[in-house]
Amino acid sequence: MLVLSRKQDEKIIIGDSITLMVVSIQGDKVRLGIEAPKHVTIHREEVYRAIHKDAEKTQIGSE
Repeated sequence: MLVLSRKQDEKIIIGDSITLMVVSIQGDKVRLGIEAPKHVTIHREEVYRAIHKDAEKTQIGSE
């Protein structure tokens, strides 16, 4: 895992089309802004896990 440090308003570039920006830092919360092409899906981890858990249930139920 690559670990980088950034201050508020600084960016990280991923590939040619994804930009992460530290929008704000308040206490233990960091707000990130993400610019990416529309075909790239972006989810918080807990949402991603819920989506995949529901998809697994649906797939098992249809067998």
